[in-house]
Amino acid sequence: MASFDQLTQQQYINLETFRKSGIGVRTPVWFVQDGDILYVRTVANSGKVKRIRNNGQVNIAPCKADGALLGDWFPAAARQVTDADTDRKSDRLLDKKYGLMKKMFALTSRLQGRKYVVLEIKARE
Repeated sequence: MASFDQLTQQQYINLETFRKSGIGVRTPVWFVQDGDILYVRTVANSGKVKRIRNNGQVNIAPCKADGALLGDWFPAAARQVTDADTDRKSDRLLDKKYGLMKKMFALTSRLQGRKYVVLEIKARE
């Protein structure tokens, strides 16, 4: 989709999820793009996962690691993906994009016993 064009060369997106009160919470995250879908791998019990379960309407924008915006916000829809094929595919794409840094984070997380989920993000019209 055209709205994802600005993300092609980016390392991070700022993912804005919404509390039940409607207040937005912005979090810079790694992501990979597969056609018109973005994938984000994150800790299963994180706040963003809980907020997306309650409200899948999100906003995204390209950003730096600290969340500083590099482009415009645009609306998207997010959901947790549970199928193993998508999980493996997103993991391979993350490995390819982030290389050694991703492998180091994965090892540390595994040693700490963290569980991860994959979020699927699609542009909203």
